[in-house]
Amino acid sequence: MSNDGERRQVKQVRSGSVRARAGGGVRERALLPAAHAPDIVSATRLDPAALDALLAIVPYPPRPAALRRLPESARWRELEAQTPPRAGTVRSTVLANRRHTLAVLGYLASDASAFERLALAGRMLKEAAARAPQVIGLAAAGPASVTRAALEALLAAALAHAFALPSWRATTRTERRLRRVVLLNDVALDTRYTVAVARGTNLARWLTALPPNILDARGYRRIIVTLARAHGLTLRWLDERALRRAGANAFLAVAAGNAEGGAGIAHLRYRPARGRRAARPEVALIGKGILFDTGGVNLKTHRSMLDMHTDMAGSAVALATLVALAELRAPIAADAWLAITENRIGPHAYRPQEVVRAANGVTIQVIHTDAEGRMVLADTLALAGRTRPRLMIDFATLTGACVYALTERMSGVFSNRPALAAALVEAGRASGERVWSFPFEADYDAELESKVADIVQCALEGKGDHILATRFLARFVPEGTPWGHVDLSSATRSGGLAHIATDVTGFGVRLALELLLKQNVRQLFEGER
Repeated sequence: MSNDGERRQVKQVRSGSVRARAGGGVRERALLPAAHAPDIVSATRLDPAALDALLAIVPYPPRPAALRRLPESARWRELEAQTPPRAGTVRSTVLANRRHTLAVLGYLASDASAFERLALAGRMLKEAAARAPQVIGLAAAGPASVTRAALEALLAAALAHAFALPSWRATTRTERRLRRVVLLNDVALDTRYTVAVARGTNLARWLTALPPNILDARGYRRIIVTLARAHGLTLRWLDERALRRAGANAFLAVAAGNAEGGAGIAHLRYRPARGRRAARPEVALIGKGILFDTGGVNLKTHRSMLDMHTDMAGSAVALATLVALAELRAPIAADAWLAITENRIGPHAYRPQEVVRAANGVTIQVIHTDAEGRMVLADTLALAGRTRPRLMIDFATLTGACVYALTERMSGVFSNRPALAAALVEAGRASGERVWSFPFEADYDAELESKVADIVQCALEGKGDHILATRFLARFVPEGTPWGHVDLSSATRSGGLAHIATDVTGFGVRLALELLLKQNVRQLFEGER
């Protein structure tokens, strides 16, 4: 399909909704979340009686001066005196006013990490959520830098808790929703950035939580079209015919098992107002978008397959990050490449011992059809590399080995540049989305040698599969291009993570925006190529 044809098609899509498959029994629903978001205002003085809940973070060890700055400070001091607090403690009481305002107090250690700040804020919002507050106040005590960081954590938690994941419950009850957040400190908090990060994280959470009969390939494409139109992004959709012409046979091997068409790779471009004509991206964000993973011929067991609608979380992170960059009008020329298909079982599904040639000419000996993520990413990385980006970063729920190594509390990162690996770790520390850097040594390639092709898809045994999968992907990154790989073991976690209370976390958006906008990782490679 020509670029002109693709643009015309974007204009023809009027709605972000899709009807479920026949017999699904699900009413037509919007594919994208409602635009509701609480108002955020600042106030140096406020009557607590105007609030449903007041949440305050104070330093630990506690200082009397910190509590004196809070409304009805005697009540807060009384709360503290009941039992000596510890770092990370959350206390609550009811203030003596006509509204019976819920007061929630959190104690933050002086050396607390960003993750610990977010986790404390998340516990405080959970405490307040039982009241279903509509108006909340956020406050913090301590030096300006500490107060600013604590307020950012509270605001991030509030925006996460205010966001409703998709639901198809047959209920007529109208839920009370948070409609206003009042910041009670004058510390010049960058609310625009915090809100954009939260919106991006919530978008990733929403997409990842959608059921597989709603977020199928065609539904995802409609979502992408809608977001592209809303945020001024250029969209090029590479369908299976276009991918066949491009030689993307590794992707097509996975898509061959689908009973229905619609699989493809979405290429989105964001260009800032200045330099909008720039053809070469500064960064390419690549995401694995396996909408449902049965395992293919090597079929998964029930428990392993149950939540495989979340196997597209990497594409949600890449897409939401690009949308956030556009919302912030970031001075970065950025692309996103989303590999969108299912991994199904069927008469044409790919099989072990097949040999396929990827878009960059590398031949792959298939070993296990449940290692489909690295197959679709191989071609997507190769195609993204043709645009000569200065930096490439991919996001994928790629391996169980990374979960076994780290649990779901952290995600794994790898890079072909030590400086980029270090920047990813620092971005994880600063954002509160923690990552751990794994080895990227060339001698691991010995485990991927094939007798009939250039490389085997994976080893027969699963040990170190997160490392071997990265070494495999490296064969499809253009030589000389700085590249980072994020294995999203934290994309889902029972009970949530840090300030996110739901099992679907949206992990990766805070990390990526911190890396690109705060750490300014592009400067590391400005003199290259």
